[in-house]
Amino acid sequence: MTGALFEVTFYLAAPFWLLMIFASGWSVTTRIVSSPLTVLPLLAVYTVLAVQVFPELWTAVSSPDIDTFRELAAPAEGAGALWAQVIAWDLLVGQWMFLQARKLGFSPWLMGPLLVLTILLSPFGLLVFLALRATRRGAGKPVEPRTGPVGTRG
Repeated sequence: MTGALFEVTFYLAAPFWLLMIFASGWSVTTRIVSSPLTVLPLLAVYTVLAVQVFPELWTAVSSPDIDTFRELAAPAEGAGALWAQVIAWDLLVGQWMFLQARKLGFSPWLMGPLLVLTILLSPFGLLVFLALRATRRGAGKPVEPRTGPVGTRG
């Protein structure tokens, strides 16, 4: 079962990545990826796997060092749990990048390859996006301050 859960993890995230990359202009895409609930299936996989190695997981996060993480990742359940966590957080980062890019007017032709990079190597994708975002904001495109409740402009 652990191998199957490991295998299915990426496929649970793939539809959202495909929407952001290939259907970025579709209004349904924005509505779907605006929800953090997209990661719930991934978190379910994480939970099933993490519960099986919870003592090792707790040791790794409460007293982190490289050897405790090696011990956590050694059993298939530990490696699978770590993989599910990575895929879930990568998806959330990708969704945030997608939504920010839309707000800032980045071209889908720029964001598509950048999102692919983020799927494969999310820290590098995020770094490139943050640099592009800083450049865009610094290029005379003012960011309006939020004055009302979160998500509104007053």
